Amino acid sequence: MNPAAPAAAETPPLRPAVLAGPEALSSAARAEIRELSGHRPGRFLLELAWNWLVVAGVITLGVLASNVFVTVLCILIVGTRQMVFGLLLHEQVHRLGLRGKYGDWIVNVLAVYPLFATTVEDYAKVHLSHHKYFFTSKDPDFIRKSGEDWTFPADWKVLARLVLRDLTGLNTVALIKGKTGTAAMDEFTRTNPSPLWLRLGFYALLAVVLTLVEGWTVFLVYWVIPLLTVTQLLVRWIAVIEHKYNMENATVYETTPLIRLKPWQRLLIPDLNFAMHAYHHAHPGVSFSQLPKVHEIYKREGLVDESAIFDGQGAYLRYMLKRSR
Repeated sequence: MNPAAPAAAETPPLRPAVLAGPEALSSAARAEIRELSGHRPGRFLLELAWNWLVVAGVITLGVLASNVFVTVLCILIVGTRQMVFGLLLHEQVHRLGLRGKYGDWIVNVLAVYPLFATTVEDYAKVHLSHHKYFFTSKDPDFIRKSGEDWTFPADWKVLARLVLRDLTGLNTVALIKGKTGTAAMDEFTRTNPSPLWLRLGFYALLAVVLTLVEGWTVFLVYWVIPLLTVTQLLVRWIAVIEHKYNMENATVYETTPLIRLKPWQRLLIPDLNFAMHAYHHAHPGVSFSQLPKVHEIYKREGLVDESAIFDGQGAYLRYMLKRSR
């Protein structure tokens, strides 16, 4: 456990919704999933382009409306889209977006540098370490997400305190540190990493453009404020639906909820099928767009306990708020 974090009692495992991993699949099912594996650059670029189109439209609406209530709504929507950029970063870390010599460079410029927190190369070290050393003392996510802040179910006051800290930007520095690789993770160093000049050049060009168009106020209101507030809270939410922590050496299936999102939840808080995260760990070479098909294969193979699936994000939130007995 993280020695810097407050001690926390081991929490009970989830009732697994996914009953077993790839080893329990039939040979035919494994062959189907192999067909689903591999990068999906078309879907990745479509999601990236749509995300930027939404951001541009929302910011334009906010500027033209010049109304405080519209501005707040726009900030909320931009925050959800910044979260999607983070999820596309996750996709690229697994080489499921753009491949080729300059794939990481392109994704850094189009999706990652605008978030100011990390790079594809840095986050790859952290996230791939998490996959390889899942819930052991060498898993950086498990180490960082220990203690009271990551112990659920919890009292509503604990959750309210976390929400307040995220919405006021107090957890921003911790988030950035958590996405930054260390020398101990060098086994996951990328080939042909993006050069420093590319990142510095991106920020220099951004500053020049904002100055020329007198857009600093719009940038601060409609990009920086969401990034420091709404996005922090959404990143927290994605993390708590990713895994239940404080269970050393637990399996993926004991720690990873399966959530069936409501249609309106997919629309308002698009998670790129992150609520099917157990399948991602079982098949990290499958793109987010193909995970629903993997779920159907597991169901057909009798490896899904439907009664253990959370029916919507609200159901999982209610689970988080229950007191431990």
